[in-house]
Amino acid sequence: MENKIYLIKDLARLSGQTVYTLKYYLNIGLIKEVGRSPETSFRYFDDSTIGRLKKIRELRRENKSITEIKEILSITTSTA
Repeated sequence: MENKIYLIKDLARLSGQTVYTLKYYLNIGLIKEVGRSPETSFRYFDDSTIGRLKKIRELRRENKSITEIKEILSITTSTA
């Protein structure tokens, strides 16, 4: 099965996060783009980013700090 490709506005719509929040997550390394358009410089994301955003949202609901979330996600991604 092929991964779908999303723009940041699609991620915002699908995840319920704002574009501003997603750009913040990008800047601090919580999420990463999977590619970028050479013509437009648009960032591309895939289904794995949506899964990651769901996990971030769950952790935020548990009142975890951004630092804690980064640590948790770095552990889960390095063992996956």
